[in-house]
Amino acid sequence: MNKLNVIGIGYRPLDKRARDVVLNSDVVLANSRLLEVFQTYREYEDVKDRIIVHNSVYETLDYIVDNYRGKKISLLAAGDPMFFGIGRLVVEKLGRGAVEVYPDLSSIQAAFSRIRETSNNALLISLHHGPDPAKRRKPEYEISDLPGLLKKHDKIAILTDRINNPTEIAKEILKPSALSSRFSALNMYICEKIGYPDEKITEGTLQEISGQSFEHPNVVVLVQNTELGTRNSELRTQTIKSDQRSGIKFGLKETEIQHSKGLITKDEVRAVTIHKLMLPQKGVFWDIGAGSGSVSVEAARGCPELKVYAVEKNEEQIRHLNANKDGFGADNVEIIEGEAPEALKALPAPDRVFIGGSGGSLYDIVNVVSTGMSSGIIVVNATTIETLNEAMQCLEQNNFEVLVSEVSISRSKVIGQRRHMSALNPVFIVIGEKK
Repeated sequence: MNKLNVIGIGYRPLDKRARDVVLNSDVVLANSRLLEVFQTYREYEDVKDRIIVHNSVYETLDYIVDNYRGKKISLLAAGDPMFFGIGRLVVEKLGRGAVEVYPDLSSIQAAFSRIRETSNNALLISLHHGPDPAKRRKPEYEISDLPGLLKKHDKIAILTDRINNPTEIAKEILKPSALSSRFSALNMYICEKIGYPDEKITEGTLQEISGQSFEHPNVVVLVQNTELGTRNSELRTQTIKSDQRSGIKFGLKETEIQHSKGLITKDEVRAVTIHKLMLPQKGVFWDIGAGSGSVSVEAARGCPELKVYAVEKNEEQIRHLNANKDGFGADNVEIIEGEAPEALKALPAPDRVFIGGSGGSLYDIVNVVSTGMSSGIIVVNATTIETLNEAMQCLEQNNFEVLVSEVSISRSKVIGQRRHMSALNPVFIVIGEKK
C-alpha cells in the first residue's frame, strides 16, 4: 500500500531519500507559499508538471484521503512537519502507518542559529491558530499567557500568525496588568521570512517592536539578559524550595485573602466547590462573580497551566482581585472587568465554570456558557431556595446533568472557657455536567 510522504522544505537541499521520493511521486502537493520556496530547489524542474496547488489545507487533506492509496503523493511542508506543522494533521487523518515524514530544520531551529543564541532550556510554543481564519483552532497557550510564562522561562520562541504577530506580542507584555517593568531588560528578535531571499532579522526592545510591523511568516524569540535571567532563576529556585518546605498548593485561609468583610467564599465551601469542579491541569476556567478571587486564586495555584478568567464588575472587589492575584503569584489569572453575560462573549470557550454571583442574570449566563461549552462542568453556589431552584431549572433546560450537595458548616467558638459549635448558613452547591 502506498504511503503519504511529507517532505519538509525551506532551509536545506533535499537529502537523497527525500529527493528520490519526490522524483518518483505521481503528485506533489503544495500551497502557494511553499510552491514559491520549492521553485528554488533543483527538483522543481523535474516534477513541476505534477504539482497541484490547493487553496486551503482542508482541500489538500480531502485530496489526500481520496487519492493516496492509488497514487504516490508527496506533500510539501514547511520545515519540520511534526513541529506544530501539517504532519500532525495527516497522521491523525491517516494513521501513523500510512505516513512517512522527511523533515527539514524547523523555523525555530533556524531562528536561534540566525540570532546566535542557544536554544538550551528555551520554551518553544505556537500561537498559530491554523491556516483558516474562519476555523481558528485553540493552541496550548494564548498570547495573554506570555507575561506569566516569562516569569518562569528566560527564553521563549514563538511561532506566530497574522493576528498573534510580533507587534501584538510586544503590546501584550507591555500591558500594565502584566507588570511589564519586570521585563524591561527583555530583548525581542523577529525573524521574518526565514529561508526566503528577503529574510530579515530585527532585534529590539518591547517598546521598539510594539511600534513596528513585520512580514509574515515570522518567528519571535524572547530573551532576557543574563543578569535578569540569573535573578529570575534564583527566584524560581527559592520558590521551588519554599513550596517544598511548605508543601501547600491548596488550602488558603480566609484571613490570608484580601476581601471585603463577609464577602468571600468560606474555606470549607471553597474546598467542596473546587472538588466538584474537577479542574483539569490545562484548559479554560471561568469564575463568574469572582469577588475577591478566592476561588480563582486557589484554582490557579493548584493548576498552574489552567487559564483562569475572573469576571467581576465591582470596583472594590476588582482591587481585591488584583491584590490577591499579585500577592499569591497567580499569573494564570486574567481579570475581566465587566458584567456577565456580556463580559463573557469575547472569552475563549470554557472547560469549567464557577458561578458565585450572577446579579440576577443566571439564566442568561448559563445560556451563554452552554452555547460555548461542548462538554464540561458548571458549579453554581446558592444560599437561597429560590437561587437553588433557578440554577437547577436553567441547567436542566440546557441539557446538563444536575446534582446538588448541601454544605452545612459549624465552627468552634469559645464561650465562657468552653468550646461550642456555631453554625454558618448552609450553601447549596449545584453541579451541572455536560458530556
